[in-house]
Amino acid sequence: MSANFSKKTIAVLGAGKMGGILIKALVEKHQISPERVRATVAHEGRAKELSQKLGVKVTTDNVAAVDGADVVLICVKPQVVQELAEQISDKVTAQQIVISVAASVHTSQIESALGAGVPVVRAMPNTPCVLGQGMTGICKGQYADKGHVDAACALFNVVGRTVVVDEKHMDAVTALSASGPAYIYIILESLAEAGVKVGLPRDIATLLAAQTALGASTVVLETGDHPALLKDAVTTPAGCTIDAIMELEEGKLRVTLIKAVVKAAQRAKELALG
Repeated sequence: MSANFSKKTIAVLGAGKMGGILIKALVEKHQISPERVRATVAHEGRAKELSQKLGVKVTTDNVAAVDGADVVLICVKPQVVQELAEQISDKVTAQQIVISVAASVHTSQIESALGAGVPVVRAMPNTPCVLGQGMTGICKGQYADKGHVDAACALFNVVGRTVVVDEKHMDAVTALSASGPAYIYIILESLAEAGVKVGLPRDIATLLAAQTALGASTVVLETGDHPALLKDAVTTPAGCTIDAIMELEEGKLRVTLIKAVVKAAQRAKELALG
């Protein structure tokens, strides 16, 4: 499976939030022509609206959409993945690749519903994909090979970064990066509130907090340095930062964030078990 999508046909089943983001990015960044995209939604009225918005063919017929497509993206809600996979099973072959973004739905479940040794790749993106700053965890099922994984990575690299993991780690990916934006927004909101508390206008406090978080994250990504080392570089002896860090440690921010991710991972496992 080539990572070049320019001559491939992609079927996006469930062109909701994430499906729409992927279609828009692929077309706008000239990774694929609109004529090679087939998308589906549940309702006819929504299909017409989305077709005009995205400039691609949108229908309510999942079976027709996957027939002859090179790549099939499953972007529906987790609870309907089984039903959808069974619905399209007669038209999906081992020459195609099926990529699912449904949280907590194992590749084995999709493979069982599809049959015929169809290559399945599971992806867990997050909402910053909307601005091309997403993070997506990717794992392969038993019938997928390196070429299928590379193709999935190429697809999601269009909207951010990707990392390949074993499927046993996908619940952790869900808890950390998929749910993670919510944790960061709470931190940013709190920092902005703190800025207001010490006298800053709210818009300036929010800008300072958001750009500082962006800058700090960029340094970690670009340098590869451990966050602890970067923290130490900011923390001068007897300065302001060390007093602030003492307050954070006393308030158990570190352990609270760790416990939040652990709890989210446990919930992801529960969802997988139904």
